[in-house]
Amino acid sequence: MNAAVPVLMYHAVADQPNAATRDLSVSPAAFAEQMAVLRELGRHPLTTAELAAHWRGPGSRPLPRGPVLITFDDGYEGVHRHALPALAEHGFPATLFVSTGWLRGAHDTGGGLDAMLDWDQVRELAAAGVEIGGHSHTHPQLDQLDDDALWTELIRCKEIVAGELGAVPVSFAYPYGYSSRRVRARVRAAGYRQALAVGNAPARRSQGPYAMRRLTVRRSTTVEEFTRLVQGRSIARDFARDRALTKGYALVRRARQLGRKASLTRV
Repeated sequence: MNAAVPVLMYHAVADQPNAATRDLSVSPAAFAEQMAVLRELGRHPLTTAELAAHWRGPGSRPLPRGPVLITFDDGYEGVHRHALPALAEHGFPATLFVSTGWLRGAHDTGGGLDAMLDWDQVRELAAAGVEIGGHSHTHPQLDQLDDDALWTELIRCKEIVAGELGAVPVSFAYPYGYSSRRVRARVRAAGYRQALAVGNAPARRSQGPYAMRRLTVRRSTTVEEFTRLVQGRSIARDFARDRALTKGYALVRRARQLGRKASLTRV
């Protein structure tokens, strides 16, 4: 069975996001309304680990009717301040993928694009049923890193989350959604059991556990568009511009990779 599952990708939840996060933010009111839509549609949210467990291997349990994933990237403070109350109201689980070097506290390397969570808030989210996954340490484009730097990003993130929460993260999300066969292999070797990309398409079991796709929820996403995303209607049309930009940038990034390899060969 290759049923499609909408995996919603959020970033900041804020009334007044800064310029860096505005497009990929939603207002607290919009987020609350979207959660109410999920309830009205009879959707059953799962964590990333739960979905992967359902899909992993023979004899896996069937999915509940109307499955959906609610995911957050980076670790913005509004996930605790605004999203958590809305999730709790409906009893919805979610997954938060943290860039450990961006969170406030002992491991902070700077670079966070807006107000970030601290570790006490992350612990409160985990206690409330939010799965905490990895999103690298400093949020680089992982497919542009050499092997040593890539491994450091993956392991440092995993070790910090485990040390702060007392539980090893098993799910990962690629910063910017970028990965490659090499990156996916290293994510698996680092001990993550599943990983999410973007792709702006529903997740399917056939994508494999390390290339599960997600749907971007933006500040411009109307309630009608959100409903279509969850129901799997008009997705190709709604994300046509995103796909064109992604394909174009993929060619640019591939050319950069080949250029770096050629430079190393000449050295």
